[in-house]
Amino acid sequence: MALPERQTDVGPPHFEQFLPPVIKKNYGKWKHHEIITPGTMVHVAESGDEIYTIRAASPRILSTETIRDMCDIAEKYCDGHLRFTTRNNVEFLISDKAQMDPCLAELKEKKYMVGGMGPRISNVIHTQGWVHCHSACTDASGIVKAMMDELHEYFTTKSLPNKVRLAVACCVNMCGAVHVSDIAVVAVHRKVPVIDNAMVGKTCEIPTTVGSCPTSAIRPNPKDRTVVINEDKCMYCGNCFTVCPPIDIHNPEEDGVAIVVGGKIGSLRTSPKFSKLAIPFMYNEPPRWPKVVDAIKNIIDVYAANAKKHERVGEWIERVGWEDFFKLTGLEFTYQHIDDFTFMRDTLRTSAAFKY
Repeated sequence: MALPERQTDVGPPHFEQFLPPVIKKNYGKWKHHEIITPGTMVHVAESGDEIYTIRAASPRILSTETIRDMCDIAEKYCDGHLRFTTRNNVEFLISDKAQMDPCLAELKEKKYMVGGMGPRISNVIHTQGWVHCHSACTDASGIVKAMMDELHEYFTTKSLPNKVRLAVACCVNMCGAVHVSDIAVVAVHRKVPVIDNAMVGKTCEIPTTVGSCPTSAIRPNPKDRTVVINEDKCMYCGNCFTVCPPIDIHNPEEDGVAIVVGGKIGSLRTSPKFSKLAIPFMYNEPPRWPKVVDAIKNIIDVYAANAKKHERVGEWIERVGWEDFFKLTGLEFTYQHIDDFTFMRDTLRTSAAFKY
């Protein structure tokens, strides 16, 4: 007889044990789905079985109280079944259609924002910012709050030519999906780190610190048991600070954010795209970041007015051309938009033809 499978806590449990029974029964045999309202959807299986989804926004930094509240709602209406999307929406999976209205009523009563399905803004994915991150250049959760206070109607009621994915990264290490989001905020340091030479030799491994720099801007200074930074090579990424805190990258007076546009993960209609620079730098203006919020709203409004149906932001920009994108949005084209990185040759325009 075969030995029973050994119990282990290595790796995640198999996802199948968390599926609602109706999904497990019809796995791989779904016929179609339909978006009912901006925040509700139904999937219909070949067997005729249905499962309903209610999508609500969740705060990126969750308290245990909020998570317990979500779980209580799921226990009451969904037999305990819910899921978080890649954009941190929480989706309640309901097998009994009669539970839809009571669940929506309780979500409304508890002030959860329901929406984000179809051609709309989804929940904003973001990194931890000043709350937790050691290398943050901005307050990610603060910017997200300010953004969605202005744009929440595009989550709940208003529609766009296609879905728009927003993201915020609190430094250029980009723990968030800013490189593949339609519109994203990337926080940036702009000054060379300040070295506390007296502490470097006491707290840091010099070879590790030198090796942490992706542009080879750091070299050892054996005489003083510290390191030296070549300012011309430094790109202010903060990797050195991660492994050697006495090399301090933070500069509250000079840190700020950039805005990038045009990224996407999906391969529908066109291939996946990386985001490209739209606004090189804006200073931090906590707690509401008015200029950053206005700039994002401006890009969304121009996109909504000029894109064709089903076009993502990057597809719209490629159709009209980057020259017209800057004209339509009123954004300034500066020397920072020119890619002069060492290995940028593959991204250069090598054709004499301009696309308008």
